[in-house]
Amino acid sequence: MGFETILGIDVGTTSVKGIVLGVDGSKHVAFVATYPTSRPAMSRVEQNPQDWLARIDATLADFTAQGSLAGVQAVGLTSQVNTHVFLDVEARPLIPAITWADTRAAAEAAELDARLTVAQKIAWWGAPMPIDASHALARMLWVSRHQPEIWERTRWVVLPKDYCLHHLTGTMATDPQSNIGLTNREGYIAEVLALVSGAAERMAPLAAPQAVMGQGRTGGPLAGLPVVTGTMDGWCALYGAGGSAEGAGVHVSGTSEVLGIASATVHPTPGVIVFDELAGLRLHAGPTQAGGAALAWFCSWAGISAEAASDLVSAHPRTPLTPLFLPQLQGERAPLWDPSLRGVLLGMDSASSLPDLARAVMEGVALSACHVIGALEASSGHRPAMLTCGGGGFRSPILLQIKVDVLGRPLARLSVNEPGLIGAAALAALGAGLFPDLRSAQQSLARFEPPVAPDPAKRTLYDDLFGIYKDAITANAALNTRLLTLASHQSDEAENGS
Repeated sequence: MGFETILGIDVGTTSVKGIVLGVDGSKHVAFVATYPTSRPAMSRVEQNPQDWLARIDATLADFTAQGSLAGVQAVGLTSQVNTHVFLDVEARPLIPAITWADTRAAAEAAELDARLTVAQKIAWWGAPMPIDASHALARMLWVSRHQPEIWERTRWVVLPKDYCLHHLTGTMATDPQSNIGLTNREGYIAEVLALVSGAAERMAPLAAPQAVMGQGRTGGPLAGLPVVTGTMDGWCALYGAGGSAEGAGVHVSGTSEVLGIASATVHPTPGVIVFDELAGLRLHAGPTQAGGAALAWFCSWAGISAEAASDLVSAHPRTPLTPLFLPQLQGERAPLWDPSLRGVLLGMDSASSLPDLARAVMEGVALSACHVIGALEASSGHRPAMLTCGGGGFRSPILLQIKVDVLGRPLARLSVNEPGLIGAAALAALGAGLFPDLRSAQQSLARFEPPVAPDPAKRTLYDDLFGIYKDAITANAALNTRLLTLASHQSDEAENGS
């Protein structure tokens, strides 16, 4: 068993990542291939699905050249959600993929959400989750109204991993956990899909994330290897980073911040996503809109690298000139689910320096994570004394320490810092029969560094700052709406040549 390996593939927001892991969690080889994101108009954020396939092929070519696929027993996929691909009957993309950050369907989402009661949501999903601009039904309604010719040609509306699964195996399938707001433990919810005419006919067949959905295509690098359905990156990352036991708390940081608590108990709480049980595990989760994305925005604006920003903050302690940053640069997901929110730098002073601003951005991201964990604790009935963590947002020691201090509890980071890939590989290993259950697969594949403890001297500061942070979001919400309305009018006038 020691020579057996598993291949994990993650189709993320910025890149395809691949990893070959031993069943003991050892990393044999890894590969990353990035791709662009397009923002062709206000509220639109798109990707080319062909870019995902090209990067997967490049990953497999690299692993083949190194001889790293020889011992692989199974393949697991995970991907960004809610990113949606509209495919024709030949499984060809009809339009660019509408990514999770895209808010063009905000009006359609509000219209659909208004048709549901809180009681219906709790009965279907276990929590009063909203239908927001990233919901599949909101996107379908938008396409049917604004691009009816595309809607008529659409056979499938799927997620990136489903599209890539078809590329690798020829099978079209998806899983319940990834289809947030469309499923429960019985499968697709007919009453929900009925909100949009034609939605039900365009959904892919459901299968368990660990179910073997096919084998690699004949003649390809994965020929004959079992490929499991896989599931969304948020679930895989939370599970891969330690969310495999009752009461466990997890913080994953990448393009956005995603936090989770494992709990069989559900106290319906606004803003929280409660996943259906999978192999004895139920996750309560909350993804923000911007984590690493906020830092990337700042670094681009300042003309510095993320490493340089971390060095600046490490070398310059917090001062009274450090402003408060609200990281909602393109709306917010958990726990607010408001696409109209926008970023703010509050308390700017003419003497505020670049290190002050860099620190403010890092603190703002950490405060957004703190906002989410409070809602998750209410939903799950647990307050974890420590969180396990992973992802690119924890590579920087100073950013890790700021998050530890803001959250007020220790964080233990993954040794192989690829939580989504570990989760995908674990599902594949379970599907291939290499482990008896989900928890033993995760515990074998994931290893952690010693926890980093918070500085007790900063507790009062960050408690007070968090209170101001929440008040600032509320105070700015109406102003953001007015500004967006004005910007929309200006955009319409420009398009009409006024």
